[in-house]
Amino acid sequence: MYYLVSLVLDDVNLSSDVLDAWDQAGAGGITIIETTGLARIRRKEGLRDDMPLMPSLRAMFHAREEHHRTLFSIVEGEAMVEKLIAATEAVVGDLTRPHSGILFALPLSHVVGIRRGE
Repeated sequence: MYYLVSLVLDDVNLSSDVLDAWDQAGAGGITIIETTGLARIRRKEGLRDDMPLMPSLRAMFHAREEHHRTLFSIVEGEAMVEKLIAATEAVVGDLTRPHSGILFALPLSHVVGIRRGE
């Protein structure tokens, strides 16, 4: 059975390390997209208690968008899913910690176009 393994990575600075770990674990193709969650958008756009009413120029110039990286890979078998979980946690740490990331795997009923051994 094939699975879609998805990781929403909180710390984008760890992206390369996670990609290397997934590749070494045997993930075939890996797709990476930049994503943002609704909570981050609301935090950025809304009035926050921890933001000064008049932010400094320095703070305005250093402001940046906060993003996640979401990784996708289609893998065969639960053993490979477990390998990717272990590889991810070797880089990120325990995924049950807040702001580390969210990893999930979904069984796929149909997969067309994956060639074994490439």
